[in-house]
Formats: sequence, C-alpha cells, structure tokens
Amino acid sequence: MKTKGKYVAFLRGINVGGHHKVPMADLRQELEKLGIENITTILNSGNVIFDAMNADAEKLEKTIAGHLEKTFNFPVPTILRKWKSIQALLNHKPFKDIKTTKDTRLYVSFLRANAESDLILPWASADSSFKIIGSIDKTLFSVLDLSVSKTPKAMEALEIFSGKDITTRNWNTIEKLNKILNAAL
Repeated sequence: MKTKGKYVAFLRGINVGGHHKVPMADLRQELEKLGIENITTILNSGNVIFDAMNADAEKLEKTIAGHLEKTFNFPVPTILRKWKSIQALLNHKPFKDIKTTKDTRLYVSFLRANAESDLILPWASADSSFKIIGSIDKTLFSVLDLSVSKTPKAMEALEIFSGKDITTRNWNTIEKLNKILNAAL
C-alpha cells in the first residue's frame, strides 16, 4: 500500500532579477495538476512544501521539472528532498562552530547527485571570503564573509566543484521551511 510523503522542492533560477517569472499561485496550480497536494510555497524563489505519493524522488523531480518547463516555456531545474532529510540537516547543525556577524551568510547547496570532485573539505577561496565547510547526503554547507569581499565568486566556485545540478539557499530559509513543516504536522 502506497502512502503519502512530505517533500520539499527547490526550484532553481525562478523569479531572480525579474527573469523567469513564476507566480506562486500559478506554480501551486500546476503542481496540483500532477496530483501533488497540500502545497505551500515559501518566499517567491521556488521553495515548495507538498505531499505526494511516496515514489522515486528522481522520477518525481523529472516529472515536476518537465511539466513546469512546458508550462512556463523555460527550464525549471528541480531538486527534491524528503522532509526527513531536511530535519537531518538541521539536526546535523553544520554551522554550530561558525562565528557569525552582520556580514556572514550561511548557505546550503542541494545537489542532484553526489559530486565527483577532488575538492578536499573544508575548502576556502584564496581571500577566505568563501568557504565550503562540509557536506552530507548530496548537500554542501558554505559560509560567505562579505566583510572580506563584496564581490565574491561563491556560486561559480560551487558549480566548479559540484556541477550545474545544484541550487543554493540561505540557512535562514531552511530553518523557515522546517518551522512550517513542523507546524503542518
């Protein structure tokens, strides 16, 4: 007997800088057409919590991405995580040893697959403005210090080491997602 599972979809590159606009109401409507239920969008940048029949996450990613591309006429790369994996990230506390200031940004990058890389973690950029501090389960954790550089090449560095099948969120967004997920139970 199949049961429903709770998922989080991270859509890459929508509603950024006025490009690839996807209204959240339209996004929810399109996901409903795929049989996805209890849809909640968080922020306007492609964070979606939903219920779906437990299925192959990779297949569900492709189904969502393909449907959204046909609907909105541009690629919408999609990376899924089960709610339990979001909880595991928070329980891992990847940033517990990081001293933060107003210039510190904590990021979580979700990869579609584990990266094949010679990168040895932790890794830091030449000016130490950007550090990749660790990884777990197709997820990278990084720290950006804007007091060192106002024009860091953080996202380019992540793509060099992990490829383009990646999407990045601020740690605050992950904490917000978790609060919403916990409230929904």
